[in-house]
Amino acid sequence: MKIVEQIKEPIAHEMELFEKKFHLSMASRIALLNRITHFIVNRKGKQMRPMFVFLVAKMVGNGQVNERTYRGASVIELIHTATLVHDDVVDDSLKRRGFFSVNALWKNKIAVLVGDYLLSKGLLLSIDNKDFDLLQIISVAVREMSEGELLQIEKARRLDITEDVYYDIIRKKTATLIAACCSLGAGAVSPDSEDVEKMRKFGELIGISFQIKDDLFDYGNERIGKPTGIDIKEQKMTLPLIYCLNNASAKDKKWLINSVKKHNRDKKRVRQVVDFVKNNGGLDYAIKAMYQYKEEALAILNTYPESEYKNSLKMMVDYVIDRKK
Repeated sequence: MKIVEQIKEPIAHEMELFEKKFHLSMASRIALLNRITHFIVNRKGKQMRPMFVFLVAKMVGNGQVNERTYRGASVIELIHTATLVHDDVVDDSLKRRGFFSVNALWKNKIAVLVGDYLLSKGLLLSIDNKDFDLLQIISVAVREMSEGELLQIEKARRLDITEDVYYDIIRKKTATLIAACCSLGAGAVSPDSEDVEKMRKFGELIGISFQIKDDLFDYGNERIGKPTGIDIKEQKMTLPLIYCLNNASAKDKKWLINSVKKHNRDKKRVRQVVDFVKNNGGLDYAIKAMYQYKEEALAILNTYPESEYKNSLKMMVDYVIDRKK
């Protein structure tokens, strides 16, 4: 059995029911919209976000979920899908998971409007059911994701990213959505409890280790989701590179900055930067940091009694670190 199927096993029934409810939450009277949302739904990924919602809810709620849990999972998936549609427009990306993106098939104007529609559907799903506590969790996540993207763009222009700024960017850009999934899961079944904050922190730690793993892919030679050196080509400052910049001699630092700023399209120069980072401890440093965040996440999980849901969350943490793409 594949690892993702194993993780999903204790919530298989909930995930099946969720799919039906999620389809309904997207419905519109506009035929074009329905055609596009149908296209999006049929190209879904592993559905890690709703899995986090249901696993956390069942772990915190002694194996029980409720309608709020389904709404929370739908809201997070609607908002996440909206951000992906908008991201493809921002990045001028024509492919998403091997398929054409919405903007490639229906152009930017329609893609932006579809993203807006999905965002509003997510917010209204919470408002109509008076899930204001869940709405606050997701609204904070949307704000932070936007801030994280803009902070990264601002810093990429000057390449003056310290480790603190790097962590601020990835916490906002990546970790905040996983944190929202976990706190939504807890909040849906146990509102106003300390579990909501505990699980938010748990999700944040996993999100940070997830992003560091993504950074490491840029230096890998395996057949992974993106080509080697793409972050350098896009002038993204990742943890291995930041470590090397902070610990390089003045001459090497100047060469590194110059390479990323002015020669990021030169394949040979990018290869040299990748080799420099590998040979100067950048990868080892990032791997150590990734495992540290993983251990902190597991320490929070271990404050809960044993259950199949807790086991699946542990597998999820391992999967984030061990995945090959």
